Amino acid sequence: MGKQEQVEKLTRYMADFTSYISKVLPDDITAKLEELAAKEDGPLSKVIYDTMKRNQRLARELNRPSCQDTGVLQFWVTCGAEFPLLGELGGILREAVVRATMEAPLRHNSVETFDEYNTGKNVGRDTPTIFWDIVPDSDRCEIYPYMAGGGCSLPGKAMVLMPGAGYEGIVRFVMDVMTSYGLNACPPLLVGVGVATSVETAALLSKKALMRPLGTHNENERAASMEKLLEDGINAIGLGPQGMGGKYSVMGVHIENAARHPSTIGVAVNVGCWSHRRGHIIFDRDLNYTITTHSEVTLSCLK
Repeated sequence: MGKQEQVEKLTRYMADFTSYISKVLPDDITAKLEELAAKEDGPLSKVIYDTMKRNQRLARELNRPSCQDTGVLQFWVTCGAEFPLLGELGGILREAVVRATMEAPLRHNSVETFDEYNTGKNVGRDTPTIFWDIVPDSDRCEIYPYMAGGGCSLPGKAMVLMPGAGYEGIVRFVMDVMTSYGLNACPPLLVGVGVATSVETAALLSKKALMRPLGTHNENERAASMEKLLEDGINAIGLGPQGMGGKYSVMGVHIENAARHPSTIGVAVNVGCWSHRRGHIIFDRDLNYTITTHSEVTLSCLK
């Protein structure tokens, strides 16, 4: 297969997969929503979860996005330095977004700043956003496409704490954010927390935390303990599904961390709404793919 045919094949795969995740939630999110629905006993909570389930069923049956806000497309890419299409990958993902916008279809959510012009294609200056990790001595490529909605992960918050605030300051910051805007982000939420040395490093990690599968924990036992404490604390606020009250406000809390300067603690919060539209696909050098987030997907059948 020539280079141009490889480019077209990968573009087609990513356009199809992007369209697909706009309509079908990841397996772990669907399972968690069913679990929380069974635990809630309030009549309004039951109605809301039933409506969410019906929404997902109709999205499949009618072949249309499950939420009118299909967000800004963001991609987490972990790509081997020897992957044959590494140099073309940025352009491939951009074209895949254009095709998915027309085919899914996706709402037009890319407005050129200052010019106030909607491109109508979900691409613009430096969008879609691509976060890169290049792995030496590897010829495979992992891609997490994510639809960052205007009410959930896009209004994330970050700040730098002074060291005297300690880890208690991290908890206080997260809880302040959740009580102020968690209500508007369509609970139950997946909460990503980044702890690092500055606002940009913490913010990047908080978004990366949203890509982790539900049920996973930070490898550091102290950080994992804080994940549980925050989950219990946010649940205790009583936001419930859609912020209408209930026993469970979050699907999980994920913390990602990096080393920090001794005099600063950078902390950031990003949240995914109940309709957490992320995917994970792995390609080998021959463009054979494995999808870990969604079962029973055959991309060639999505066209």
